[in-house]
Amino acid sequence: MTGEPSHPVHSGDWRVSHTEREAVVERLSKAAAEGRLDLTELDGRLERALTAKTYADLVPLTADLPPDVPPAPRQPLVLQGGLSGITRAGHWQVPVKVVAHGGMGGVKLDFTQAACGLPEVELEVHGQAGGVTVVVPDGWAVETGQVNPGLGGLKDKVTSPRLPGTPLIRVSGTGGAGGVVIRHPNSWERRKLRREQPR
Repeated sequence: MTGEPSHPVHSGDWRVSHTEREAVVERLSKAAAEGRLDLTELDGRLERALTAKTYADLVPLTADLPPDVPPAPRQPLVLQGGLSGITRAGHWQVPVKVVAHGGMGGVKLDFTQAACGLPEVELEVHGQAGGVTVVVPDGWAVETGQVNPGLGGLKDKVTSPRLPGTPLIRVSGTGGAGGVVIRHPNSWERRKLRREQPR
């Protein structure tokens, strides 16, 4: 029969497109930025990528690199006060966003022992009937310009100046009937923190 190859063509012999070459170039550049390739390796691989004609030329250039998987979207921490209320305190990891619904029982959100390496945290509050209380360590800053006080009001009692390296908590939402209180630890909470510190 005419018009058919005398032997099957292996996928490695297939020709690559400009888009596929550019995708490999982008992956190699990212790998170098991550420290996975030094500049000499990067230059050599980029030259081979730009002149690659088949998959057999292109595939080995990224074979020793981990898959370029996009990060999973970070889900907000949602706290529901419900009927009996809820407290988030002690040692916990602060996400990019926290949503607090006071419900009937209220929400207390205590950042004093939380781990937070973020420059900013988004906090969305809905006081509802039970209200929301937010406790922040000395040196943390809070911005409350996007909060509607509602019937319960907004009490921002944070007074200490922001210290270098600490986060800014941007608060939005509404006070509802129960209101929103943002403050530093009270005297009882400070005594409790001192007792829990390792000696």
